[in-house]
Amino acid sequence: MKFSPDHFNAVHKRADLLRIAKENNISLKKTLNKLKYEVELRKLQSEFVNLQKWISQNKMRVAILFEGRDASGKGGSIKRFKEHLNPRNSRVVALTKPTDIERGQWYFRRYVKVLPNPGEIVFFDRSWYNRAVVEPVMEFCTKTEYKQYMVQVPEFEHLLNEDNLIIIKFWFSISKEEQKKRFDSRLKNPLKEWKFSPVDLKGQELWNTYTHYKEEMFSKTHTTFSPWIIVKTNNKKQARLESMRYVLSQFNYKEKGTSGIPLLPDPNVIIRYHRSAIQIDI
Repeated sequence: MKFSPDHFNAVHKRADLLRIAKENNISLKKTLNKLKYEVELRKLQSEFVNLQKWISQNKMRVAILFEGRDASGKGGSIKRFKEHLNPRNSRVVALTKPTDIERGQWYFRRYVKVLPNPGEIVFFDRSWYNRAVVEPVMEFCTKTEYKQYMVQVPEFEHLLNEDNLIIIKFWFSISKEEQKKRFDSRLKNPLKEWKFSPVDLKGQELWNTYTHYKEEMFSKTHTTFSPWIIVKTNNKKQARLESMRYVLSQFNYKEKGTSGIPLLPDPNVIIRYHRSAIQIDI
């Protein structure tokens, strides 16, 4: 049974809602979980406002990369990260396919142009790691281009690290079954249909090929100065909260912890890549 309009009309305080739920045998578990999530999210977002002020004041440059299979929750997480930040010091980069001119340039050039300026946080909805997984899987690059890229990317990130650019690399890990469920949901929702593309259809068909290139990427680009952080969960809300906690835990910003919410991420969800790590998108 669910709440009716009459039920809500009779509610004046929380105790009334609890009483009606008990009298009518209505489960509040889902509702309470959602409320808990929203409270935690607001507190973490308030922490991010403090972090952004500190980054701006100290002229730091921070790039947060969101990678993962299609429908893994990258865009939704970025939305919650950025929702209450000052747009003057934060932006999202989601580049389209390269132009003919860009194809003739050094691969990393188009990304260099959009790296964070002093005092700025930039969220990359996919990044230069397109060439590590999506492009070879979909044959959008040649084998020679892929091999050259894999040699260059650790050197590229080392140069950025030496120039004091902070890079946080997330891989959002979901199961094959969960990806199929999210694809089906997109197709049924007219507000989300635009998210679905022919490339998405290949995600399920070429699952094992994606896995191969993903593992190659981890083994060759996970470094001490630029490690991969795996967000391992099929729960979108959990992925958002724990990835936010991870970023916040990496900085000793002014007024850190004033929201009163725990800032250390769940080690069962946030995992620094290592070969023996158990993943759910294998």
